[in-house]
Amino acid sequence: MTNVEEIIRNRRSVRKFNNTPLSEEALSAIVEAGRWAPTGGNCQTTHFLVITNGEVLETLRVRVKEAFAGMELAEGQYLSIQNSIKQSKRGDYVYDYHAPALVVVSNRRGYPNAMADSACALQNMLLTAEALGVGSCWINQLHWLDENPLVRNYLEPLGLGGDETICGAAAFGNYDGTYPRKPRTGMKVEYIR
Repeated sequence: MTNVEEIIRNRRSVRKFNNTPLSEEALSAIVEAGRWAPTGGNCQTTHFLVITNGEVLETLRVRVKEAFAGMELAEGQYLSIQNSIKQSKRGDYVYDYHAPALVVVSNRRGYPNAMADSACALQNMLLTAEALGVGSCWINQLHWLDENPLVRNYLEPLGLGGDETICGAAAFGNYDGTYPRKPRTGMKVEYIR
């Protein structure tokens, strides 16, 4: 197995971080890997908002919790959104698992490859984090709340463009203890030969 295959197979979503800040070198390497992701037509319109300021992270946690707490459960709603709403209404929701770094990935609103380009960038960052021994977790909640004023009105003054859509985010930090690596078996594959 090549080193790349090993990194891909070992990467798991970490949902328990310690409070040790990431080194500037590790965080820079992770973000730089995202910048090297492929983009449709080589447009390179993906935008990275790298947040390590503890007060900003905490304010965003509060706003995300308030946004979900203000939503109602609906029949057929995606299970993770239902869980976010329920936990927020209870008051114990922390969408980013108290990670010391969060990278919000956005792209031009209306750009047909916005999600694909951003997903490639996020995956590059997640794999680079694994290679560096840094824990990571893909975060969808900001994408789900892209149009919510509590989130947008906070992120736009920090650098999110008014003409951008939040495609996703990733939390990065050091593992809190050991992290189990459960096997992956659930994806269907069919070969047409």
